Amino acid sequence: MQHWFSEHPWISYVLILGFTIYIFNAVFRMGRLPILKEILVYLIMAIGCLVLLVLQIDKLPIIQCMGVAVIMMLMLRLRQLYDKRRGSRPSGEAGKPNTNAPGRP
Repeated sequence: MQHWFSEHPWISYVLILGFTIYIFNAVFRMGRLPILKEILVYLIMAIGCLVLLVLQIDKLPIIQCMGVAVIMMLMLRLRQLYDKRRGSRPSGEAGKPNTNAPGRP
């Protein structure tokens, strides 16, 4: 797989850029930026991905590592959605208050 990514640098660059944008938006984004700052952030991100592309072509598993990170983040997101959905149901143990909590009379 590593050899194939080395032979197809455009596909590697698009994957690296896509993973980087997803990780940035999921982890580091605090809120909306003005449009010029938004463009500047993505432009600098695109330039920084060129460095990661060089490392990927130089046989470091950049895409594979970023892929694992994205999969773990998606699993966390699915778990959060599952817990939120499960907690909003009125029946079952999720809706009952904890009467054994310390400090309660």
